[in-house]
Amino acid sequence: MQPCGSLSSFPLLFHPSTKGSQIVMDMLQRTVKRQASFCNAITFSNRPIAVYEQVRLKITKKQCCWSGALRLGFTSKDPSRINPDTLPKYACPDLVSQSGFWAKALPEELSNEGNVISFWVDKKGRVFYRINDSSPMLFFSGVQVPEPLWALIDIYGLTRGVQLLDSEMVTLDCLRPRSFAATHRDSIQRHGDDPRLSISLCDLSLQRHETHLEEEDEEEERLQRLSSASCHVPQNSQNSQQCSLLPSNLDTDLHFHSVHGVHVTALDEHTMARLDRRGDDRTLAFTSRPMRCSETIFVKVKAGATRPGSLSYGVTSCDPATLRPSDLPSNPESLVDRKEFWAVCRVAVPLHSGDILGFVVNVEGEVRMSQNGSSTGMQLCVDNSRPLWMFYGLHGSFTQLRILGSSSHPDSRGVSVPSSPSCTPNTPTTLGSGNSEPNLNTPLNINLNSSLNSSYYTVFSSSTGTTPSSPFSSHPESPSLPSHSGSWSDECTICYENAVDTVLYACGHMCLCYACGLKLKKMANACCPICRRTIKDIIKTYRST
Repeated sequence: MQPCGSLSSFPLLFHPSTKGSQIVMDMLQRTVKRQASFCNAITFSNRPIAVYEQVRLKITKKQCCWSGALRLGFTSKDPSRINPDTLPKYACPDLVSQSGFWAKALPEELSNEGNVISFWVDKKGRVFYRINDSSPMLFFSGVQVPEPLWALIDIYGLTRGVQLLDSEMVTLDCLRPRSFAATHRDSIQRHGDDPRLSISLCDLSLQRHETHLEEEDEEEERLQRLSSASCHVPQNSQNSQQCSLLPSNLDTDLHFHSVHGVHVTALDEHTMARLDRRGDDRTLAFTSRPMRCSETIFVKVKAGATRPGSLSYGVTSCDPATLRPSDLPSNPESLVDRKEFWAVCRVAVPLHSGDILGFVVNVEGEVRMSQNGSSTGMQLCVDNSRPLWMFYGLHGSFTQLRILGSSSHPDSRGVSVPSSPSCTPNTPTTLGSGNSEPNLNTPLNINLNSSLNSSYYTVFSSSTGTTPSSPFSSHPESPSLPSHSGSWSDECTICYENAVDTVLYACGHMCLCYACGLKLKKMANACCPICRRTIKDIIKTYRST
């Protein structure tokens, strides 16, 4: 195919100085990256773009915590004459509302890493785009072609980094089918005086087909004509609200493990979607790597119906790579029967579609949760002396779960260190010490006078392991317990009414009354409320007067 125009002898690069405040550019002016946030990343080309010249971009980085993707277009304003400080946050709708700017948002589903996006403008001011080697699509129209045009690229939302490839001229196979008819008709007109040439019915049909396509183009151009109103996208307000709930520097290396339940599917490495099923589903999904101490994992839930939904979550020492999808049950709580360490919980607070949840395991072994930036407190207390993978289960109306990213911050009560035995405090409290205090956690309290709440329950199971150097070394002091200077608390840690008179075997903790101990022992997977070791027996004790 012959090229449809002339290509400039100057390479196409990003403009070196006129760019958004969040843009980081390499020395070759070929690659740009948004360093933080979701906006303030408008860029331009270093020279005007010729008609039918393809601007080719390769998506190098995707950040799944945002909505919306690349905004592409053209401007008749020379970027060298634009003050970078005057650039707005968004190309759409802020920039396109100004004279001489045209841009539109690329569909989110086309913004995957590795995709090559080409876009160009034709002589009628229509902008087309194509993904990789797919057929070209009409993007929008209304660009004023007689003026010099520079490429406008907004590295927005899901798209975090792009690489500018060598530009190419559009070939005939990238033009509308109408162009073939026009070329054929022009050939007939040029050689109309040739007696050897006769116009066949096929030629006439082709001309009629061209006329029909011309009418379609006019209608399509009317529908696709760009305006500032059509560029007002809801992602700006959604992302602005979400930006206030997430740290400025969010790591995106964490994603879902390839092993997951049979009733969920991976839309991408950061998003799990529940299949359209009813009843008990196997929807467990794991993180790709173990959590780090004091690393907060942010996830976003999506609901597809008005019926109630819930989210279960937990941590496990079991490497998901050793599991098979058939090993994962519909009821996550049944995993506690396995030999590995499993801690399972279900979100107690009401959840809505679009909620952002944060989960962190701190140096004390506490699993803490936040909802839309507000802390909901400690949910579990786990053994963080071993690597722990996070897992989630979708129930009810929840159809999607997306890992937005993670952020590592020093714990307020200690230095953040990797998950290892060194994560546990190195200043143990000795049982019976004159300065010791009872260290029990409210979420571990079990009300044996009533059935467990169906919407919030905690189950623990642990394989036999080393006994902690102190039964209370990794548990913070409970604010609900009275302070006793120099003596051990006499209150049962379950009912908070009767006196402690029972020892748990084999861990040796003495924290229950005999009545609560009997009830706890009869429960499935009964374990010590303090160290969570399996209860083999309970022993009633008697004090000498």
